[in-house]
Amino acid sequence: MASEIRVNKITHTAGVGTITTNADGIVVAGIVTANNFSGAVTGSGANLTSIPAGQLTGTVADARLSTVSSSKLSGALPALDGSALTGVGASFGNSSVNTSGIITATSFVPTTGQLSHRNIVVNGDMRIAQRGTSSTSSGIYSVDRFGVWYHGTNEAPTQAQVDVSSGTTPYTNGFRKALKVTNGNQTGGADVGDYIWIQNNLEAQDIANSGWDYTSSSSFITLQFWVKSSVSQDFKCYLRSRDGSQMMYPFNTGTLSADTWTKVTKKIPGNSGLTFDNDTNQGFQINIGCFFGDNLTSAATNENAWTSWNSSMRTKVFTSTWYTTNDATFEITGVQLEVGPVATPFEHLSLAENKRRCYRYCQRGRHISSCLVGTPGTYYFSRGYINLFTPMRGTVSGTLKAATWNSNRYFQYLTWSSGTNVTAAPASVTFSSLNISDASSDIVGIVLNLSISSGSSNSPLPANGPGSNCLLYTSPSPRDVEESRMPSSA
Repeated sequence: MASEIRVNKITHTAGVGTITTNADGIVVAGIVTANNFSGAVTGSGANLTSIPAGQLTGTVADARLSTVSSSKLSGALPALDGSALTGVGASFGNSSVNTSGIITATSFVPTTGQLSHRNIVVNGDMRIAQRGTSSTSSGIYSVDRFGVWYHGTNEAPTQAQVDVSSGTTPYTNGFRKALKVTNGNQTGGADVGDYIWIQNNLEAQDIANSGWDYTSSSSFITLQFWVKSSVSQDFKCYLRSRDGSQMMYPFNTGTLSADTWTKVTKKIPGNSGLTFDNDTNQGFQINIGCFFGDNLTSAATNENAWTSWNSSMRTKVFTSTWYTTNDATFEITGVQLEVGPVATPFEHLSLAENKRRCYRYCQRGRHISSCLVGTPGTYYFSRGYINLFTPMRGTVSGTLKAATWNSNRYFQYLTWSSGTNVTAAPASVTFSSLNISDASSDIVGIVLNLSISSGSSNSPLPANGPGSNCLLYTSPSPRDVEESRMPSSA
C-alpha cells in the first residue's frame, strides 16, 4: 500500500527559500537539500549539491559532481583526451597524446631500441680529435670518425674541431665541440664534378646487430644532428648501404637560417632490399653534404625514400650559394643514429668511454723498442711490440712522427760514449698486426719494424731510446679514394 501527498502550492515562509514546481510537482527552481534522492532528474542539475555519491541512482544529466568516491563510480566513462596534460610529447611511435600538464613516470620500457648505448655513431659530439684539430687534406679524419671529402675545388677546404659558442642551443644541451668546414675561395665557380661533404662510416656488424629490422618498412632508425651554415639555404644529404645490392636514402636539411644552429631529425624506415653483413667492413655511410656538383645530382632523385645506389643521383638538384661564397662555413655536432621512430635526447658519454670507442679505429701513443739488430755501415734495425689501448677493428696501418730530442723525440742512436738524435724519417717502417687467433679479426697488438740508413761505417747501432710517437689507424688513409672498398675502409 502506498501513500501520496498532493499539493498545488507551497507558500513561502521567512527563512526558507522560494521553491517553484511545475504541473507534475517537479521542483524547477529553488534549493533542495537531500540525503536520499531517486528517480530521473531532468534539467542541468546545477543546483544539486552535497548529495552522498552512494545515494545517487538512475540517470543524472549534466550534473556537477564533486568529491565522489571512486568506489561509487561504475559503468562506462567518457574517453580522456589528455587535454589537461603538459610536458608530454605530441607523438611516440604510432601513438599520440594531446597534452598539457606533467607526467612523472616510475618506469619506462621502450618498444624498440635500448636504454643505453643507443647511439651507433662514434664520437657524435666531436670531442675526440687524435689526428689534430685542423686539416686541409681530403679524406683525413680530423675529428675522429668524421672525414671531410672534397674534389675539384680551387682552394682546399679546411676542416677543424672548434668550440661551440656559449649561449647557443647546442651548448646548453651539453655540446662543447663541433666539426667546422670552411669553403675557401672557389674562384672558378661550381664545376659539375665538384663536391664537399662530411662522411661518417659505420661497421656493418653494428647495423646488423643493432636491433633494427632493416628489411621491414615498419621498423625505423632515426638520425639527428645539429647544423649551422653561414649561408641560408637547403643542404642535401644521403645515407648509403655498402653491402649486397647497395642502396641510398637521399634527404635534405630544410632551409637553414644563416649563422643559426638548427636541429635536423630524420625517421628512416627499413627496406626489403637492404643487406648488412655481420663483419667489420664498412656497411653504412652517413653523408652530410656541403656541396654536390651536377654530375652527382638529378631532378629525378626521390628524397626520403630508399632506392638503388646511383652515383649520379645521390641527391636532388639544388641551388647552392654556399659553394660560391668565399670562406663560407658549415658546422655540425650532436650526430646520433639510433633504433626506433623517435629521436631521443643525445647520449652524452664520459670522455673515457668516448675515447675507448674511438681507439677501435685510431690510436696515438708512444713506442719503445724491445729488441734491436744492427749492421755497421749499412742499415740499422729496430723491432718493437706495441700494446694497444683496446683491440682495433682490422689490419693496422701507421705513421711515425719525427721530432726533436727535447720534444717528442723520434729515435736515438747510441755511440759507445754518447747519443745522437735522429729526427728524419727512417728508410722503411712496417707494421704487422697481431690478433688473438685466426678466428678473431680484432687486433690486440702491433709489431713495429724500423730500418734506418747508416751514413758511416762507424755509426752506432740503434738503441732502446725514449720512444717513438706512433699513430695507428684502421680508417682510410690520405691515399684512399672516396669510392674505395678496402678492408680498412670502415
